[in-house]
Amino acid sequence: MEFIKEKFFYWGLIAGSLWIAFGVLVLVFILSEAPLEESLIYLYQKKQLGGLISLAALINLPVFFLSIRKQNYPFAAGIVAISLATVLLIVFLKVYS
Repeated sequence: MEFIKEKFFYWGLIAGSLWIAFGVLVLVFILSEAPLEESLIYLYQKKQLGGLISLAALINLPVFFLSIRKQNYPFAAGIVAISLATVLLIVFLKVYS
């Protein structure tokens, strides 16, 4: 658990969350003609927002494998941590919405 004390772990958290947000925005802009807010509200009401987030989270896979290949393990741990937090968010959206 010493990797949590390194700054690269936090960079992994930030990078993973930004890549997920970027993926959500790109997917909404590509797949929807409505404005961003309306698209997200519509997806939430149809209980499909979790699916969109999980598709966007796939962007983190190449980032994770690149950081492992470069032996930057704290950064990879940050990517895994934000991915687990994303899974919990998706479960919350599926169960409580």
